[in-house]
This record gives sequence, C-alpha cells and structure tokens, in this order.
Amino acid sequence: MQVGRDGRNWRIGAAADVGWIAGHTTAGVSITTAIPPVFDAYATTHQADDVDAAAYEQALIEDLSAHTSDQPWWLGYLDTGAHDVVLPHAPRVFLYWNWPYVLVEAGPEQALTWRTGGHIRHQHGALPDLFFPADRSWLVSALWDDTWTCVGGPAPLIHTLERDPVANARQVRPDEDALPPGLVRE
Repeated sequence: MQVGRDGRNWRIGAAADVGWIAGHTTAGVSITTAIPPVFDAYATTHQADDVDAAAYEQALIEDLSAHTSDQPWWLGYLDTGAHDVVLPHAPRVFLYWNWPYVLVEAGPEQALTWRTGGHIRHQHGALPDLFFPADRSWLVSALWDDTWTCVGGPAPLIHTLERDPVANARQVRPDEDALPPGLVRE
C-alpha cells in the first residue's frame, strides 16, 4: 500500500516489515525491552537539558546516516492519540504490547521534518518513535513511557554516538538497566 505526502507516494509498512522486532523483545527494564538482542552493541540516548531538541535530533540522524549506506529507512510513529502520526489514515502495525504504529518507508530527511507538534520525549521533537534502515543494520526505538531512546547496532555506530556530546549516548549491555544516568524511573 502507498500513501501520498509531499507530492509523492510512500510505501506503508506491514507486519512482515517489523516481524524481526515483534515478539523478539523482552519485558523489563533492559535495552532488550525495546531492541531485539540481535546487535553487536547497544546504547541509550537522551536530550540533555542544555541542548535544543532540533540540535539533538540532527546530531542523532547525522551519526546514524554516517554509518548507513544509501537506502530507505523505515519510520514508525506510535499512535498514542496525543501525538502526530504523520499519515493518520494509514494502516497500523502492532509492536511491543500491541501498540499501534504507522510505518512508512522514507529516509533521514523525513525523519527530521515530517512530525509536527512534538512527541513523548520532547514537546518540540520531530523524530519517529521507531526507525531503522532497510538492511536492519541498526534500530532506534523509544517506548511509549520512556523519555529516552534505545539504539542497537554495530559497535562503530554505538561508539560514534558515545563520542558525540550532543547525542548524549551511553553504551549498555543487553541485560543492564537501560535508564540513562541522571534520569529517574517514574
């Protein structure tokens, strides 16, 4: 199925496109609650108080793009009823605890520009709640009730995120609590 936006048609994702995620995460407080245990390395990242939302999101997308060959990205927008899902009439795919997502094949530019009105992590944020390249070499996911973002991917990508002061990432082991330092679990 395709849906029009910005003068072109975009492919809408189906359950098969997220089958590698669905049913492969585990409930709890570890990174594998959001990211399947299939990657070489994992990290959590969150916007620091002294960093603008746009700068944080731009840094994250730049770091991911630098470690990704030219290919489409799948962008997933969680339908909370309170946040923009970009394509409101598109069918949903279900992940995690049967949460509905609009999944669209697009790219890094759309990840930074399509959403308006903020998201769970920041009132001025634009990023999708879940995104990954077509080759599934990494996955970024922010769960409904978290104010941070989880990342799984190759070790060089995770090291890049750790070295980027704006990305504000911390490497975690799959069995470790994913809560970033300085944040409190509500």
